[in-house]
Amino acid sequence: MIRRVKELSPGQKAAIESLIGQTLSDQDNISVHRLAPPAPLSAEHRKEIVDCLRKHFALIDSRRQPMTDEEAEQTIDEAIRSVKPGYRPIV
Repeated sequence: MIRRVKELSPGQKAAIESLIGQTLSDQDNISVHRLAPPAPLSAEHRKEIVDCLRKHFALIDSRRQPMTDEEAEQTIDEAIRSVKPGYRPIV
């Protein structure tokens, strides 16, 4: 559902502004979507997921070349910096 802010009541506008933490202008449009929680997983399904993840990571580990702890830390830091350029490791 998309609504124009200028069509909202003052109470509706105030409620939305408090939820999003921003002031709305009359030229803004608001889109509202309901997100239902995911269906709960059965214990069996969770076990299947965990087993698949373990197999996946075991395969990745089997292909990984050996490295020192220092090289592993540098690799992780490099990966983090590729998505957060200002990242500095805590020492």
